[in-house]
Amino acid sequence: MGELTKRIASRHESVLAIAICVLAVTFAFAAPSFFSAGHMFSIMRSMIVIGIMALGLLVVLISGGIDVSVSASAVASMYVTVVTLTEIGYEGPVIIAFLMSATIGAALGLVNGVLVSLFKLPALIVTLGTLTLYRGALLAFVGTDRIMTLPAQMSDFGRSSVVTVSSANGAQAPLHTGVVVLAGLAVALTLALRYTNWGRAVYALGGNPEAARRLGIPITSVRLSVFAVSGALAGVAGLMSATMIRAADPFTIVGSELMVLAAVVLGGASIAGGRGTVLGTILGVLLITLVDSSLVLVGIPSAWKQVFVGAFVLLGVALPAIRRRRAERRRGVVASV
Repeated sequence: MGELTKRIASRHESVLAIAICVLAVTFAFAAPSFFSAGHMFSIMRSMIVIGIMALGLLVVLISGGIDVSVSASAVASMYVTVVTLTEIGYEGPVIIAFLMSATIGAALGLVNGVLVSLFKLPALIVTLGTLTLYRGALLAFVGTDRIMTLPAQMSDFGRSSVVTVSSANGAQAPLHTGVVVLAGLAVALTLALRYTNWGRAVYALGGNPEAARRLGIPITSVRLSVFAVSGALAGVAGLMSATMIRAADPFTIVGSELMVLAAVVLGGASIAGGRGTVLGTILGVLLITLVDSSLVLVGIPSAWKQVFVGAFVLLGVALPAIRRRRAERRRGVVASV
């Protein structure tokens, strides 16, 4: 029994899952409606956009980089896609719209990749710059104009659901189809990271860039690819947001990059690179969304949201560092101050 407990405690995902269960039970005591189908489906719906962006950021963090421009890339990709398809009167399948937004996002991500890989600039500074650049360009050329009428297929997708449950008072609680998209992307990324040469190269690059170079891993190509993946998933997330609110708002998810970073770091991804899992990231997104969606329900002012997000970032960075130092002490390694 003691050995089992140690093995569970050694798994970051297990500890995170336990924390989520404890928090959920606590919220349920404070608000009996917490476990209602409507609230559960609302939490899952709130995970979709943040979760998709978090998957892209995870890949960059594993490789040893960072991308804080995901929200700006998401909004820019979404807005350009909606404007273009509206202007040409597009009436085809919605998957084409998502592919177009993902392509634009990948191009914006490649801008980051080129500056980081070819010009050897710090990823944090580069992505802070492109975050401001993309957001400023939208403000300069678009302003705050919202497109309230989306192409019909986007609006239809925004209203679609996997299942709808009726509550005791007769209210309908739909589970948005975007949950399936998030799950599919999570499975695909898990398989890519675990079973492909590209995934192994991403982990190797983040773990030890010099060793990866000596093994013949194309460092520049891998770095370009991770930023492209991050941008592409941001593009998908941006258009998903537009379909869910059925409007193209150039500032709908602006500022969400800190929440995305908090989710990924809390999920066990290392800022230094070389470590992180899709499962941990999804659990991190769930924990943050759980808190964000339940504050008002249990009577806590929503202004506390930023306090919790900041605390989650600190916890996500501090806990792995503490565990690493303990492991070094057990091995007799003296940690540097």
